[in-house]
Amino acid sequence: MKVAVRYYTKTGNTKRLAEALAKAVGVEALPISVPVTEKTDILFLGNSYYAFTIDPEVREFIKGLDKDKVAKIVNFGSAAMMNSTIKKVSAEAKKVGIPVDSREFHCKGEFKGIHKGKPDEKDMEAIAAFAKSII
Repeated sequence: MKVAVRYYTKTGNTKRLAEALAKAVGVEALPISVPVTEKTDILFLGNSYYAFTIDPEVREFIKGLDKDKVAKIVNFGSAAMMNSTIKKVSAEAKKVGIPVDSREFHCKGEFKGIHKGKPDEKDMEAIAAFAKSII
């Protein structure tokens, strides 16, 4: 099974999650500025809410995905105030014909002193276990 990990982050929280996830499944976590060029069974996509929606860069990344190369997206991320981005990611992925798995990983993330220290070591262990359960 071919797995890829891409993420978008402004605070570093999602990057830390992506790195823990990628390590668990034996691949490299890369920013969304690196396109998915190989046929991939599962694309783990890390992102968060910014101004109550996904960042335009994430939207453009999803728009540029090739449904013949990416079989499925699995969403993950963190946020200080909002819930998961899965509905927004799913809506964008639907436009390009790529399904989004209903399973996802979401945890609290530190932002301006809120949820200090999150994601923490328990979150890193949880996302590693989550990734292994998917593949």
